[in-house]
Amino acid sequence: MANKKEREKQLVDEIILGIENVKGENIHQLDLRELDNTPCDFFIVCSGNSNTQVSAIVNSVQKTVSKALHEKPFHTEGLDNAEWVLIDYVSVVVHVFQNQIRDYYNIEELWGDAKSTQIASNY
Repeated sequence: MANKKEREKQLVDEIILGIENVKGENIHQLDLRELDNTPCDFFIVCSGNSNTQVSAIVNSVQKTVSKALHEKPFHTEGLDNAEWVLIDYVSVVVHVFQNQIRDYYNIEELWGDAKSTQIASNY
């Protein structure tokens, strides 16, 4: 059985793979572990160009993680309008935005003290 740190790394890797599988854009990993009073250890933030692509990203992440790690999200919200969907895997929370909504909420700036890593997409 993998320890918590290894399991978290596997989860982050599978989430990013799920995003890349449907060409999610501008993927960032925010490491919140060094900050006080955070809701989780990592945020994964990405963008889609439409509610259809946002929904496809969410479905791809859930299928990829489920297949590889046999893990389902604790909670998912925002699928009704698919402008900003949150997928909660407890220690890792995924934010899938439409571009204009991401620009408006600017979550990376809101969590500006977190270590931010831009993920170079493989496509």
